[in-house]
Amino acid sequence: MHGEKHRSNRIGWLRASVLGANDGLISTSSLVVGVAAAGPGRAAVLVAAAAGLVAGTLSMAAGEYVSVSSQADTEQADLARERRELDETPEAERNELAGIYTGRGLDPVLALAVADQLTAHDALGAHARDELGIHEATRARPLQAALASAASFAVGAAPPALFAAFVPLAWLTPMVVTSTLILLIVLGGVAARLGGAPIVRGAVRVAFWGVAAMACTAAVGKLFGAVV
Repeated sequence: MHGEKHRSNRIGWLRASVLGANDGLISTSSLVVGVAAAGPGRAAVLVAAAAGLVAGTLSMAAGEYVSVSSQADTEQADLARERRELDETPEAERNELAGIYTGRGLDPVLALAVADQLTAHDALGAHARDELGIHEATRARPLQAALASAASFAVGAAPPALFAAFVPLAWLTPMVVTSTLILLIVLGGVAARLGGAPIVRGAVRVAFWGVAAMACTAAVGKLFGAVV
């Protein structure tokens, strides 16, 4: 047996984890920097960080569960329709499957033979893969996505929240910005490595948007803090 390791089976949890950690780190760091720029004192900064962590964790879990559930519902609806068509018009479905294989380069006679064998083995599975593009490795898993996203958001939000609690206010903003930038570079690199993408490109794009978010939030905090 020739064993191969593919990355596509990581798509469900990897996407949710990267999104959650990135969002947790950027949003909470931006909150801390923005509120600190307004100069209200440690209590307000800490409350903002804690509220951002809790609200963001729950929001990410709910958002991922709802969105991925919608994908799962669509997949189930397509599978139910395909199952019904297989019962009502099996010959048309056989020809449709053979047509797919012919389009991929098989001889029409061979394509019909392949369609017959796959239909006899698992008709719905064959149509799910080759007609609908639904694969077991990439199937929608709402609970997995919600848990991965919530956990990773909390992990990403923890460093800036801890800084808000323990770092002196005079050093808070530079510490948060520096640590966030480093963590974003690491996060982008790790995500790119797990996904098989160029590490430098993944690190740079994550760091860029993190810096942009913190800069914009700091500007808002400075502006409204000065006005108040």
